[in-house]
Amino acid sequence: MTGREIKDALDRAGVLPSKQLGQNFLIDPNMARWIVSQLDATADDAIVEVGPGTGSLSEHLVGKVRRLILIEFDARLAAALTERFRDEPTVEVHHADGAKFDIRTLFKHRPLKFLGNLPYSCGGAILKNLLTRPHPFERAVVMLQKEVIDRLAAGPGTKDYGILSLRTQVDWEVAPQRTVPPEAFYPRPNIDSSVAILRPRTSGLLPFDRRLFDELIRRGFAQRRKQLKKQLPDGTPWEEIAASLGVPVTVRGEELVLNQWVELTRCCDPNPLKDLPQKSGEIFDVVDENDEVIGQNTRGEVHARKLLHRAVHVFVFNKRGDLLLQKRSMLKDAHPGVWDSSVSGHLNSGESYAAAATRELDEEMGIQSAETPEEIARIAPSDETGWEHVRLYRTHHSGSVRFPAAEVESATWFPIPEIEAWIAARPEDFASGFIACWNAARAGSATLESTTR
Repeated sequence: MTGREIKDALDRAGVLPSKQLGQNFLIDPNMARWIVSQLDATADDAIVEVGPGTGSLSEHLVGKVRRLILIEFDARLAAALTERFRDEPTVEVHHADGAKFDIRTLFKHRPLKFLGNLPYSCGGAILKNLLTRPHPFERAVVMLQKEVIDRLAAGPGTKDYGILSLRTQVDWEVAPQRTVPPEAFYPRPNIDSSVAILRPRTSGLLPFDRRLFDELIRRGFAQRRKQLKKQLPDGTPWEEIAASLGVPVTVRGEELVLNQWVELTRCCDPNPLKDLPQKSGEIFDVVDENDEVIGQNTRGEVHARKLLHRAVHVFVFNKRGDLLLQKRSMLKDAHPGVWDSSVSGHLNSGESYAAAATRELDEEMGIQSAETPEEIARIAPSDETGWEHVRLYRTHHSGSVRFPAAEVESATWFPIPEIEAWIAARPEDFASGFIACWNAARAGSATLESTTR
């Protein structure tokens, strides 16, 4: 769209650009075409575009991707986009705030990429809502004011390096591409903008507690000129940690690189399971097809020889009826990096199923509920369950959860209909044992529906 076409579209929609909403519309068609090209979009991709405005970026994607999901805050522009693309079955328009949009509705659309000419007024809030892990995106192209892009990409020891840099870089590799001058927009802003490509970080960060990480970086940059040791929690063995990081005890937070912040977090993590995704030497009961104990063997041997053994899964629901799902750590020896039941685990030798369910709730999610988990299904051993006799339980919990990072990458509450649609669209996103439990629960007298009554 040319500048004239965009202004005409704004007039038809009755929109006078609002400074309060940070509305600056891109009117350079060549720049729009180039920005969209940075997505490397394919016909199999779904694209989420936040702040599409009049559709100057959207028009380069319509008909070229599997699905285009537009999220527009301005009701008049959302209505105009709905009308413009009413004959395009692959386009859906949401009148919604990108800073509050329910990201859980997007996972079923993977593979998914993110595009945003983001408002200056709330770009940071949109990034926090949609691009903070766990998220469903495999690439993002964003345009923001240049000073914000500089902060996202900043390195240690620079004035731009801080909390926003670390919160972003822990999940994304940020690559600024080019500066966009004020004359590319209507109305013209008083500052330059910049475009950056964000790629999910895959380089070897060891698992760490993200809430603790966030607490530590907030402390470390609260007074950025102070030595870090003076801002850490009381009792932190700083001299020992500094030696392990290879930094002087007088170092400031702004001087630590990302890997050092992660290692500091790991050193401060009191969870006894923070380094233990599994123990190959654990002793399991070996059982027969009737679930009768016939011997014992180590975890490693049981799995290697596909011996029948015992496990529990627990579905945890909150007061809204949402189901807690966990994303398994990449360190797990089975089904790494996929989504699974709220908690699951093997029985120790001699342990009962009910006792194992209660123990796993505590160990994996920090849930110590007075409610006894209710057994809702029994699942026979198969390749899908990893040759485990599985008993599935359910319970309710509406408080916070806390999990060992070595075992669980993240945990999120999902509405039942969203899980249903997600499994139908992308079963490969889930551990096969969870799929078996899900199917068993769905087959059992409306077990899942009854939790929402």
